Amino acid sequence: MAAEISENLLIRNGEEGAEKKSSISHRIWIESKKIWIVAAPAMFCRFTTFGTGVISQAFIGHVGSKELAAFALVFTVFVRFAQGILLGMANGLETLCGQAYGAQQYHMLGVYLQRSWIVSIIASTVILPFFILTAPILKALGQDAEIADMAGSMAAWMIPVVYSFILAYTCQMYLQAQSKNMIIAYLAAASLALHVFLSWLLTMRLEFGVAGAMVSTVVAFWLPNIGQLAFVACGGCPQTWRGFSMLAFKDLWPIFKLSLSAGAMLCLEVWYYPVIILLTGNMTNAEVAIDALSICLNINGWELMISLGFMSAASVRISNELGAGNSKAAKFSIATIVITSFTIGLVLFVVFLVFRRRVAYLFTDSDEVAASVEHMAPLLAFSILLNSVQPALSGVAIGSGWQGTVAWVNLTTYYIIGLPIGIVLLYFLNWGVEGVWIGMMIGVLIQSLVLVLITYRTSWEKQVEVAHGRVNRWLVNDEQN
Repeated sequence: MAAEISENLLIRNGEEGAEKKSSISHRIWIESKKIWIVAAPAMFCRFTTFGTGVISQAFIGHVGSKELAAFALVFTVFVRFAQGILLGMANGLETLCGQAYGAQQYHMLGVYLQRSWIVSIIASTVILPFFILTAPILKALGQDAEIADMAGSMAAWMIPVVYSFILAYTCQMYLQAQSKNMIIAYLAAASLALHVFLSWLLTMRLEFGVAGAMVSTVVAFWLPNIGQLAFVACGGCPQTWRGFSMLAFKDLWPIFKLSLSAGAMLCLEVWYYPVIILLTGNMTNAEVAIDALSICLNINGWELMISLGFMSAASVRISNELGAGNSKAAKFSIATIVITSFTIGLVLFVVFLVFRRRVAYLFTDSDEVAASVEHMAPLLAFSILLNSVQPALSGVAIGSGWQGTVAWVNLTTYYIIGLPIGIVLLYFLNWGVEGVWIGMMIGVLIQSLVLVLITYRTSWEKQVEVAHGRVNRWLVNDEQN
């Protein structure tokens, strides 16, 4: 089997040599097509997944401002807490599936997928108490008692959503590694359309209020999972899915360690946003501050979905090329992805500065909240620009298997540098929400610079050897599967 992998690597290296003879414009065109095959469906899927929460928030915001603040706390703090863990752990699967697919060890993808399910189910069950005890946790952190009680009721509705993330993220990583994520986009589109209709029907037409929005949210998160499972199990991936296997219970510890480091990497980044919300909840006139900040985070999140699409593309392209032994192709892909993502971010930076106040009214009827959003617009615009680069570099790290290293980078830049600066600006210099946001921007900027330095100084020939070793170490013979 090792000989077969070596032969594949020689073939791919020969292909790499042929690519050198192509013109640079032709290479960019070919690479861009490969990137967008993954990035476009991934962006759309991210948009619709993120949009599910935004649509729920928009309907709840028209029920009442306190309900909006409660939902913002639950979704931004607790749901994203769970998302950070489960999406991060699924990124470990993305590394394994991408490199195995690049090395043409197709049968291993189904085994990795099932192992990741087991690890993710355990993780979801461990974090379940946070959703059961949401109200007392928020009160202990100094949040308004009425808003905390509302948030506790909403959190109970979110428990099925947490378990939906297991299938959603693992199947996405499994399908993306094979560039078969168009099915994800189709299912996401159908789910989003249904969510809009159900939210209107249950919340506005039948006047079920918050309960109606919560029912629609649960349905919207679970519907794509059923479709993805049906696609995988019913012949959509004949090379990589051989049915359920007892091998899923073998060698779980290495999967757990990689998933844990991947989860830590993303969690340390994602959790920074809930920390900002919690700090804002202790301010004077917290209701307006939380509403304004949650709207800004949602706007920032919409742009981030584009960058996360490039993160997926970077992860797939880098892991595939490393698994195939193409170090130069991996480096060329990195440059193409980062430049493309930054260019799009620059365009959105300008567009948001022009239309910032109009966007706020999509989320609220309050002039006070809209004015607060407009005041924060320059900071938000620069965040959009920074976020156009950082996720693409994180995708490079995921594709290369650097999750443990980047976890330490995130811990340092966000929590040792960015967060303390934000707290000082908020509490000691009385800069309000803007102070917290500036601290976040400083953390993102330093993180991006460090990732650029790590990527630039990396020996990609050495990374090919590391990927080759990883594929061999966890390989199971096709006959055993």
